Amino acid sequence: MTRTKQRIETDFFRQLDRFTFSVRKRVSTVYAGNRPSTRAGHGIDTIGFREYNQSDEIKDIDWKAYARSEKLYVRQFEEEKTLTTHILLDSSKSMAYPETGTSKFEYAAMLAAGFAYMVTKYNDRFAISTFGADVEVHRPRRGKKNLLRTIDRLSETELEGGTAIDECVSKYSREIRSRSLVILISDFLEDPKAIESAVNRLADHDLILIQVLDPTEKVLPLEGHSKLTDLESGDEIRTYVSNKFKERYEKKLDEHTALIRKACMKVGAEFYGFTSDTPIFDAFYHTIRRRRR
Repeated sequence: MTRTKQRIETDFFRQLDRFTFSVRKRVSTVYAGNRPSTRAGHGIDTIGFREYNQSDEIKDIDWKAYARSEKLYVRQFEEEKTLTTHILLDSSKSMAYPETGTSKFEYAAMLAAGFAYMVTKYNDRFAISTFGADVEVHRPRRGKKNLLRTIDRLSETELEGGTAIDECVSKYSREIRSRSLVILISDFLEDPKAIESAVNRLADHDLILIQVLDPTEKVLPLEGHSKLTDLESGDEIRTYVSNKFKERYEKKLDEHTALIRKACMKVGAEFYGFTSDTPIFDAFYHTIRRRRR
């Protein structure tokens, strides 16, 4: 049964107000995310004056100060550098699992919305774009109204098709104008080489990968004769699930996850994995606590 509407809870947002979200990797002066610097002539808050020098522009002179002192001064401002956050959310058919309860997509969408909520606290820009066989690109914007509109859009998302993560990231990366925070959320159940290639394409950014799985994908609850269905292709496999089968499955999954983690480590990206029964606040706490070390 296909869901007609995704359930995306937002009650946990107020719990996130106690957190700040830091940017860790290769921050430049044009990509500093709520980090103050001082300069003359432009900015947000006045923090004082200094004498004019030849490197300043004439239009930055404070003529009221000149009238009082007969000396040339320019105002100094505290300027906030802005950070753009790009969140890529897997909307392929495999994310619709399971049919009842919280799906992987719903859990992943709550993570995406939570990160966007924290970004809005600093009036920084963000975009949540969905991808599967292709990517639906959305431009970064500011504000809580934008967040509410985004959540409404995600709640109407139809999950379909397979996943082409490398092609989608390649297309999306051309839309990123400067070094940014990029958060990639998926079950990552596809070719590790494609995932590694996608990670490498985003290596210049502050990059976070978050894997979302259903608990039954981590530990198979099946026993005996069973029918397994690939949600993306619709292919069915009939097999006998023994204890040996479960052991081999769990080993393969662990090896797959280890390859993704290794690809992230090579470029200094972060990797986190959660099952959809993990309290959403706990997932954020774990992620943010790690970044503050």
